[in-house]
Amino acid sequence: MSNLKYCLNASTIMTTPIMLQIEVAAKAGYEAIELWHDHIDVYLRDGGELSDIRKAVDDHGLAVPTTIYLGDWFDTTGAEYERALDECRRRLDQSAALGAPHAIAGPPGGTADYELGAQHYRELLEIGTEVGVKPSMEFLGFVDQLNTIEDALEVMEKSGRDDATTILDPFHIFRGGGSVESIAKLTQAQIAVSHFNDTPTEPPREVQHDKDRVMPGDGHFDLKRYIELLGQVGYNRFLSLELFREDLWARDPMEVAIVGLDKMRTVVEG
Repeated sequence: MSNLKYCLNASTIMTTPIMLQIEVAAKAGYEAIELWHDHIDVYLRDGGELSDIRKAVDDHGLAVPTTIYLGDWFDTTGAEYERALDECRRRLDQSAALGAPHAIAGPPGGTADYELGAQHYRELLEIGTEVGVKPSMEFLGFVDQLNTIEDALEVMEKSGRDDATTILDPFHIFRGGGSVESIAKLTQAQIAVSHFNDTPTEPPREVQHDKDRVMPGDGHFDLKRYIELLGQVGYNRFLSLELFREDLWARDPMEVAIVGLDKMRTVVEG
C-alpha cells in the first residue's frame, strides 16, 4: 500500500475563491492544498488577512506543502532582478505565514543561462533560509530549456546548495520529452512535492500545454511506473492533483475535487 498523501492544487479549481478552495479540499477528503499567491493577493486586496487564510487551513486540518509561484528570478539582471527578488521575498513571507515549507520557483520561458540561473537560485535559497521557506525550482515541459529532470538537476547541482529541490509532474516529464525513469536520478530529499495528472494522446506532445492535462487514469502516461519510481527513491509525501482545464473550472468545485481524488486513489491504490 502506498504511503503517499493526497493534496489538491488550487489550479484544479482555479476560479473558486481561496477560502472556498480550502473548504472544498478538506471536505472532499484531501490532506493538503497548494495555494497560489495570485489568489492570496486577491483575498488581501479585498480586505482579508493572511491570518484568516492560515486559520482556515488549520481549522480544516490541512497542510500547505507549497505556495505557487516565484517568477522572473532566473536570468533577469540589474534593476529588473532586484525587483524580482523583492517580489520573491514578499511571496516567501506569505509562504512562511501560511506554514508552507516550500514555494515553487518557475523557470524562464525561453533559452536559459544555467550558470546565472544557478547563481540566482542559490541567492533565492539564501533568502528562503532567512524566512524559513525553501524555494523549489520547477522544470516546465513547454519552455525552451529547463524542461526535463536532467535540466533541473544541472541547475540544482550548480547552485552548490544541499537544500536545492525540484517539482515532479507527469505532464512536464512527458511534454519536455524526458523519461519517467529519470526520477531514479533524484533523491527523495530533492523532491519538494509531486504534482499529479495524466497526458492525452492528442494534440501531439510538442504542442500540448497546461490546458491539455487530463485526470489521472484518463490519459496514456505510465502513472503506475511513476508511482513505483517515487517509492524506489523513498518519496512518501504529497501527491497533488494539478489540472488547468476550463471545463473543470466551469463545474461544481466540490464535484471536481471528489472525482479527482477518486481517480488518484484508483491509480495509486489500484
